[in-house]
Amino acid sequence: MTTHMTGTREEWLAARLELLGAEKELTRRSDEVARQRQELPWVRVDKDYHFETDDGSASLADLFRGRSQLLVYHFMFGPDYTAGCPACSAIADGFDGFVVHLANHDVTLSAVSRAPLAKLLEYERRMGWTFPWASSFGSDFNFDFSVGFTEEQQRKEGIEYNYRREAARKLREGEGTVPAIPSRATPDGATTFAAMSGTDEATYARERPGMSAFVLEDGVVYHAYSTFARGLDGLWGMYQWLDRAPRGRNEKGLWFRRHDEYAKR
Repeated sequence: MTTHMTGTREEWLAARLELLGAEKELTRRSDEVARQRQELPWVRVDKDYHFETDDGSASLADLFRGRSQLLVYHFMFGPDYTAGCPACSAIADGFDGFVVHLANHDVTLSAVSRAPLAKLLEYERRMGWTFPWASSFGSDFNFDFSVGFTEEQQRKEGIEYNYRREAARKLREGEGTVPAIPSRATPDGATTFAAMSGTDEATYARERPGMSAFVLEDGVVYHAYSTFARGLDGLWGMYQWLDRAPRGRNEKGLWFRRHDEYAKR
């Protein structure tokens, strides 16, 4: 027998109407936050960033693909990874469904990673994705937008991520470990995902997830917005569904995998 509270249909309806008030309040607050987000000042991007795409070399302006707005998902796939981050992969599984709609609303959605293009394309084929994905290998792009870091920053300076500075980490064997990255489901996420990405914890954690928004106006690119860590929660399609399931996220450990790694059911 269930241990969850049960009740009559009338009791359920009364509780549901109370919850509806909270949901409406949350929706209105979300609308207001979106308005504030869109009112942020734009910052002109003057640096000449270089990318490699399946269409050849590209500038940041080229990534817009003829549209006026660009949304970049900073996908964790470092040069030393052998496969993309499983958490980023779970988010990216939803991109192909959105890309066509965004493109017809003057918005280009593209992933950007530091791994060389050949690695990205090989992984893209494995995952069956078709959304735009650019390599920033050799560029300062990831570093400048706070999603790529050096070993020296980890060891001596501390990483500044999600608008705060993390303490410097001891990375040599026996001197401590790299903590879980914020927004990953469980504390064992960094360790497990590093192994699943074919690298060690420290190397894995030198890449971080995020998204950035840019606008192109009169030939000038402006940076409009960036978010990181749990600011990405709204992009996790599976979590939006789980938050409405009877048992919610129900996470007792790291449960999800790349979509081709689940046992056949």
